[in-house]
Amino acid sequence: MKRFHFPAWIDPLLPVVAGFLGIGLVYYGGLFAYAVHPLTSDVGYRPEQPVPYSHALHVGKLKMDCRYCHNTVEVAGHAAIPPASVCMNCHSAQDAAGQTPTVSIRLDSPKLAPIREAVATGEMLPWRRVNDLPDYAYFNHSVHVNRGVSCVACHGRVDRMEVVEQKATLSMGFCLTCHRNPAPNLRPAEFVTNLAWEPEGGDAASIGAALMLERGIHPNDNCSTCHR
Repeated sequence: MKRFHFPAWIDPLLPVVAGFLGIGLVYYGGLFAYAVHPLTSDVGYRPEQPVPYSHALHVGKLKMDCRYCHNTVEVAGHAAIPPASVCMNCHSAQDAAGQTPTVSIRLDSPKLAPIREAVATGEMLPWRRVNDLPDYAYFNHSVHVNRGVSCVACHGRVDRMEVVEQKATLSMGFCLTCHRNPAPNLRPAEFVTNLAWEPEGGDAASIGAALMLERGIHPNDNCSTCHR
């Protein structure tokens, strides 16, 4: 069988071809590195809010439960952003029912002026979202919270944050790590919103494994779980 031989005039082009291939590898390698870098996924993002709200004070020091403000996390896909009237339950001389609350805090604080204005006008405050998944990814808060996934698994120690910031990449890899091995992120239901909870002996994986059996949780990395 006669073998095919490339013509000699192709030889000078080989370095050019090799150069283009090298440039392509560098370009796509850099593109991949940029895509997986934490800064690209907004880790550390902490936008300025219309009202300075300290989670370290309210959740950490005053021990307010996350569900007081985000009251839909157990029953809906989205965590509710509280209306201004919720803030006024503590920061007003009267509560929503017109009764005098047991605690009235900083009634005349200038920092709370936007809250008072929002209540008077009935408009929502323009809170800025910190953790934002792309539209093609489906996430249901109630499913995770009711199965024992704590707020801290995705949001970090919010009770220590003066200004809330994004702590996790919220990338597909981040989600798949938990879906393939959920045990380390599971805890008893009564401790889901206790951000400081630590298992006795520090063996969270063993407790999580037992909870997986009890609740019928199985590792799952099916694409349709998140992409519907």
